[in-house]
Amino acid sequence: MKFRFLETGHDTAAANMGIDESILKHVSEGKSPPTIRFYAWKPPAVSIGYFQGIEEEIDLPACSRMGVDYVRRITGGGAVYHDQELTYSFIAPESSKLVSDDILESYKTICGGIIHGLRILGVESEFAPLNDIVSGGKKISGNAQTRRMNCVLQHGTVLLGVDVDRMFSLLKVPSEKVRDKMIQNVKERVTSVNHSLGREVGFEEAGKALRDGFRNALEISLEDCRLSPSEIDYANKLAKEKYSSRQWNFKR
Repeated sequence: MKFRFLETGHDTAAANMGIDESILKHVSEGKSPPTIRFYAWKPPAVSIGYFQGIEEEIDLPACSRMGVDYVRRITGGGAVYHDQELTYSFIAPESSKLVSDDILESYKTICGGIIHGLRILGVESEFAPLNDIVSGGKKISGNAQTRRMNCVLQHGTVLLGVDVDRMFSLLKVPSEKVRDKMIQNVKERVTSVNHSLGREVGFEEAGKALRDGFRNALEISLEDCRLSPSEIDYANKLAKEKYSSRQWNFKR
């Protein structure tokens, strides 16, 4: 099975979410092939799940002070701080043999690419239902999925590094006492590629391994491509008119 492979590098939160939705639309219309995309966030950002309220989840003044973006995703799940990571998206028609009608099974299949890629890097991990990947019992990847326009969009993070204290300085918590407990709890439950290997792994090294992981685990071919002019135009429109807008980001 053939997939298009895109590595779009570092971009703003609004641009990244615009690109994912633009690819989804073009795949759904048959204008683009099934796609796996790798990307990162510059500046760092906090994304919230579709059903969350941004003012309840994010300390917006702190984001402003620290130069951190924020955006609402079209997928569900909780607030995620994006910084030292590789983010991927998988977009394919629901009719694809890789996409099960069973949500859990489809997560497990797609996450298999990440698990295989981490193994290539030297990090053993496993799928943890509903949508996490853990290494040594600690979360190293979180994933979210939506099904619309007869397609599946799954995107997720692979933590190369993690700064829990910085993350909690950007998220809202009830009190300082609760904050300290939550920080300690997350430090005990979350790990990263860098911590697991005892060395720093960059986006390029991780991307090479994870690309091989998807290709081998999903038994697909990956063709290096670029976004089409139509995808770029629509992504730019979405980034400007939707993902940068107060109406979208503050809608709940």
